[in-house]
Amino acid sequence: MAGASVETGPGEAALRDVANAHQPPAWGRWLLWAFVLAVAANFAWIVAHNPNFGWAIVGQWFTEASILRGLGVTLGLTVVAMTLGTALGLVLAIARMSQDRLFGSLAGLFIWFFRGTPLLVQLIFWYNLSTLFPEIVIKIPFGPVLASWNTNDLITPMTAAIAGLSLNEAAYMAEIIRGGLLSVDKGQVEATDAFGMTRARALRRVIIPQAMRSIVPPTGNQLISMIKATSLVSVIAMADLLYSVQNVYNRTFEVVPMLMVAVIWYLVITSILNVAQGFIERYYARGERGAGSAPVRVEEPA
Repeated sequence: MAGASVETGPGEAALRDVANAHQPPAWGRWLLWAFVLAVAANFAWIVAHNPNFGWAIVGQWFTEASILRGLGVTLGLTVVAMTLGTALGLVLAIARMSQDRLFGSLAGLFIWFFRGTPLLVQLIFWYNLSTLFPEIVIKIPFGPVLASWNTNDLITPMTAAIAGLSLNEAAYMAEIIRGGLLSVDKGQVEATDAFGMTRARALRRVIIPQAMRSIVPPTGNQLISMIKATSLVSVIAMADLLYSVQNVYNRTFEVVPMLMVAVIWYLVITSILNVAQGFIERYYARGERGAGSAPVRVEEPA
């Protein structure tokens, strides 16, 4: 006889049954959809026809050169800060999970400080570092000075923004990565030991790839948060998107239309990132999805 396909995953089927049991009838769903669409259309009509938003001004400034330069600064800061923060966060996560008490304590202290203080305060401190330390010095403890630099020469608005955003992001990424590493089954770690892999190779070849399923979703959220957090650098005269918008409305007094320019650009960027995050999540979930949903062939005897 031909083989019969039996779907595994009774837990998933039970969840679907519970969800379907609480679904409203078909006419109720259509009525709910019609109500939601009517409310959305009414709100869109009100916003589109409200002259106080100044849509003509929004269109005029949306692709203006100074706004696009600010957008470029925002995107550049996001890429650099996220890259440095993720790399440092990986080191901190591994140190936090280390059996060495010194490394674990130092990583925990770093995470405690940078997660426990507001990002805006950190940026202001970095920008005003010269008031605390007029010179940045490399020296042997209680010994001679090896090198020194004027702090004002090193800490520009750009370096202050990168340092503040990167170090703050590293603290959050460390906990995200640590959670992802802890989600990997202990049997996988024991298998790498049985094969004689070094710790670094086991992390690179086995543990981190499996942890990515747990790391990617919160990392995507952090990336989107980073896009918005870059707006804080405007307080240290960094010419990002928000700062560029503020420069315009300080001259023209068109506050709401110019803020709408920034809002729309932030929404465009975060929407693109949401789509990219969905693709990455599906890529790393391939094995799990295939294992959970693939039918099992049960051959009956002829």
